Amino acid sequence: MRRTLLLIPHDIAGLPIFGLGWALLILLIAVGIYLGWESRKGGLGAGNAFRQIFGFAATAAVILVFVVPRTELVNIDGDPVGVAVRGYGMFLMAAAVASVGLAAWRAERAGLGADSILQLAPWTFIGGLIGARIFYVTQYYEDFLRPTTWETIKAMAALNQGGLVVYGGFIGGFLASLVALYRHRTPIWRIGDVIIPCVFVGLFFGRLGCLMNGCCYGGACEPGPLAVRFPAGSQVHAEQLLSGELLGIEGKALFSEGEMPAGQSRWLVESVQPGSLAERAGASEGQELTIALDPSYRDQVPLDRPAEEALPGVILLNDDEVMARFSPQELPPIAEPVWGTQIISSVFAAITFVVLLLVERILHRKATRSGTNETTMAVDETATTEDQASAQRGHAGYKPGVLMLVGFIAYGVLRIVLEWIRVDEKGQFGTALSISQWVSLVVITASIVTLVIRLRSGSSGTTGTAAVSATG
Repeated sequence: MRRTLLLIPHDIAGLPIFGLGWALLILLIAVGIYLGWESRKGGLGAGNAFRQIFGFAATAAVILVFVVPRTELVNIDGDPVGVAVRGYGMFLMAAAVASVGLAAWRAERAGLGADSILQLAPWTFIGGLIGARIFYVTQYYEDFLRPTTWETIKAMAALNQGGLVVYGGFIGGFLASLVALYRHRTPIWRIGDVIIPCVFVGLFFGRLGCLMNGCCYGGACEPGPLAVRFPAGSQVHAEQLLSGELLGIEGKALFSEGEMPAGQSRWLVESVQPGSLAERAGASEGQELTIALDPSYRDQVPLDRPAEEALPGVILLNDDEVMARFSPQELPPIAEPVWGTQIISSVFAAITFVVLLLVERILHRKATRSGTNETTMAVDETATTEDQASAQRGHAGYKPGVLMLVGFIAYGVLRIVLEWIRVDEKGQFGTALSISQWVSLVVITASIVTLVIRLRSGSSGTTGTAAVSATG
């Protein structure tokens, strides 16, 4: 886990980098140099180049002056210290670049043109981002509630703090893509086959971003190649402190979700690990203990570092009487192992990408052979009517949309399996199935039904050779 890869400082030589600062100055200098260069070449005569560069510069200036400063992290005094370059954001960018670039290349090979992807990408990306955030906010709505409506809205919109759900991204991106495809009159089934392997490339990088962010982890497990251990400051570490696991306590929870204040839990102690912090504090079997995270160590963070780097201590209470207080330095620096569902998901995404390409090749070869057989049968005057009908049925071969539906089914199966070892989603509708598992079941069922309908609908109406050419 490395949530922040780089912290861009707030200022250099007393002048802020963002806002009315260095970044804006560099942008203006670059625009001036470009306009001067184009003027010498006579490229500004028609006015198009000037309007384009003006629009770009105006948009960039607004982002640098008004948007980026609002994402700056602050120290314990509330003063800005810089803009964090998040590991999650970098991998998300890698996912977008890799998947869009590959999709454009595949679309060009399929005869749809790279422009069909470049026109679709902004719609898909923005729709996916909005959908992923809405899904997350809806699922964890109570975590975003603040004293005022405006503060609640800002918390919901704070993407730099993480919080995206893949399924919400799929749904939002898919709906936005349908709008774009309708506007540009692009064939949905064919473009879907082009894009679906690229989605798994994006998933590969995206889940590595989750690993960097310390989210989407699994439940407790034994050490092994599929297990990960997160450091202090991670969500896993905080949860294991509150559960008593890192303190050496095993017990029964005496609270339900939402009953205890944030950062507190209450347990009936069933056993205490010898030599643990809990034993040192005097905890014993049968006691009812409250564990509370202690944020009073914030002043240990230097003023040039973000306040979010402050690690909590722990207070152990018995009947509201403090038994022990542990500083961050006294607590275990690393959490116990949990299932590395991010790694599992990334590996599965890579395997699925390869499998989809193999399936695509097989389908295309089948379509090619079907087209060849049909052509041979057409010129064979001795062929019976039954033989010709058989050839026509075989010619159905590769149908656009099959690859996309197979990809949907594959991801649905993966998500159902992963949810059994993840612990961040509770059961819904009175069952043990999480909301993601319910969505997966709907996706799998709908995809299988649609796949059967398409495979049984007969020939696509083109020759086998033409079908191969149209689908790349």
